Amino acid sequence: MIITTTNTIEGRAIAEYKGIVFGEVISGVNFIKDFTAGLSNFFGGRSATYEEELIQARQNAIREMEERARSMGADAVVAVDVDYEVLGSDNGMLMVTVSGTAVTLK
Repeated sequence: MIITTTNTIEGRAIAEYKGIVFGEVISGVNFIKDFTAGLSNFFGGRSATYEEELIQARQNAIREMEERARSMGADAVVAVDVDYEVLGSDNGMLMVTVSGTAVTLK
């Protein structure tokens, strides 16, 4: 399945618009990740634990959106938007939301 942030797919025509599809993932950040991220902040550098959590959450949200588009009979998802938000009283949860338009191609 083609998934793109553009409104069109080069060399392909959209035959039918199936509707808007979403993929959402909310993941908690545990004590160990907080601790190691704190060390990165203290000593400088990047926090690989948070980066990996973000990568996994984004991939899972895109996969969920793709499955929903496929269940609608779509060949592609165009105009995809990815949004991030932190939630919870201690900002301990990461929410990744992706949305786009499910389409069939000629």
